[in-house]
Amino acid sequence: MSHHADTAPSDEATRAERPASLPRRHPRALAPGNLILTVVLSLFGAVVGMQLLATLGITPSTSLVGALAAMTLARIPLVAFRGYRSVHAQNLAQTSISSATFGAANSLFLPIGIPFLFGLPDMVMPMLIGVAAAMLVDAWLLYRLFNTPAFPADNPWPPGIAAAEAIKAGDTGGRRAKVLGAGLLAGAIGSAFALPMSAFGVALIGGLGAMIAFGVGLLISSYADTLAGVDINAIHLPHGMMIGAGLVALFQVGRVVLAGRAKSGGTVHGRPEATRRPGRSMGIGGGAYLVIALLLTFGTGIATHMSPGMLIGFILYATAAAFVHELLVGIAAMHAGWFPAFAIALITVLLGILIGFPPEALVVLAGFTAATGPAFADMGYDLKTGHLLRTEDGDPAFDIEGRRQQLIAAMIGFGVAVVVVLVSYRMFFDGGKVPPIDAAYVAAIKAGPSGGIAGDLALWAIPGALVQLLGGPRRQLGILLATGLLITTPMAGWMVAAGLVCRVLAPRLFGGRAKEDLEVFAGGAIAGDALWSFGHGAFDALRK
Repeated sequence: MSHHADTAPSDEATRAERPASLPRRHPRALAPGNLILTVVLSLFGAVVGMQLLATLGITPSTSLVGALAAMTLARIPLVAFRGYRSVHAQNLAQTSISSATFGAANSLFLPIGIPFLFGLPDMVMPMLIGVAAAMLVDAWLLYRLFNTPAFPADNPWPPGIAAAEAIKAGDTGGRRAKVLGAGLLAGAIGSAFALPMSAFGVALIGGLGAMIAFGVGLLISSYADTLAGVDINAIHLPHGMMIGAGLVALFQVGRVVLAGRAKSGGTVHGRPEATRRPGRSMGIGGGAYLVIALLLTFGTGIATHMSPGMLIGFILYATAAAFVHELLVGIAAMHAGWFPAFAIALITVLLGILIGFPPEALVVLAGFTAATGPAFADMGYDLKTGHLLRTEDGDPAFDIEGRRQQLIAAMIGFGVAVVVVLVSYRMFFDGGKVPPIDAAYVAAIKAGPSGGIAGDLALWAIPGALVQLLGGPRRQLGILLATGLLITTPMAGWMVAAGLVCRVLAPRLFGGRAKEDLEVFAGGAIAGDALWSFGHGAFDALRK
């Protein structure tokens, strides 16, 4: 993946040749070459994302596919492809395809499948309009909150590290490329044998306390029934834990935001950086979700099924549920690289059932909350990648400008995703292809209220809240423990445990440099797992 110096000079060499008085210029997302590549990649990512979610129930990470496409084009000795030699252009490519994939599959196709499966096809189009707006707000809000005390850039965002390490290795070669290659190979081989290698990689780079909590949750989820005869989902233990931890986490985030407002914001060339004002950004985001909740409520016709008091309560609850879902998914993604978006959205539906909202309103609630979160988390991964690529020489202005260009690239990806879903969803639905996850939402709504749910959720919310309080806002132990409990991936807990053991032993056995090598290797393992899963999933989807 490394480039020869005579055909593809690295960004480092370019910086050395530039006079110190000239500011760095980040590649433009709307430059013709970048725009064409991002649109083509976005079309590919959106189609693949929908197909895999409909046939296999998964949405693979396509981030590395975009970066590899740009790297491959950079090796073609034509002037038209010269711009792709820049790691920052490659970052724009991976941002767009990743946004299109998650946007089309998780934020658009999944939510509109819920009313279709419930037998309310007239709701599909207004739902698509509403969730498309929610997706765009979702990504914009993470852009504004990234590198603030609420969502610091120096937190792991593991898939973002994986993409950055792959791009760096492709640019510089040498030892880093060899270590990354070893990680890619290990990740692909492990994934071929059904081992969740991304869990192993995440354990090498995530916060130690958070990873321990995540691993414990995964192991309990896998073995509670087998060893103790306890079905934790039947007693709503994971859901209650997430509710308790989530409430405390929201309080902690609020405190961080208020504390940040008391301090003076950072400036770049005399202008305050927008992302250092999380309170204002959250206020705008919350207002936008309120407007979307209103549009969905009246656009789908569910307002006629509720009294005025219940209507107001539903609009306020839907707004809060979407906002809370987004933040909790973002926190889990930031620390663990995995996020239980489906499970947290299901929690909001369960609470809505207990409140007594009618089934039609719960269908809208499920789609609205499911739409927020995935784009938020994915945008965080992409911005982490760009941040790592841009900040090696300590130029904050360049980093901020690059972040803006990434937002533009992501919005291109989301725009393509909207078009792809709009023109193709009928074909999927007519062929009986609906995201399998939607059946769980529909089943929960049709089952209606159960006397034991409220008691279970309240009971298990207490330990969830206590763990989150003990861990504090930086470790997020309660959220990560609940995330592990909500994920049912065989072997994931053991892979996290193996990663933690390697993390502790490697520096003692191989010295101080082992820590840096582990980060690069972890990035390779996550990327190898993602690439194998993507290729294998695409092949299976084509066969079906």
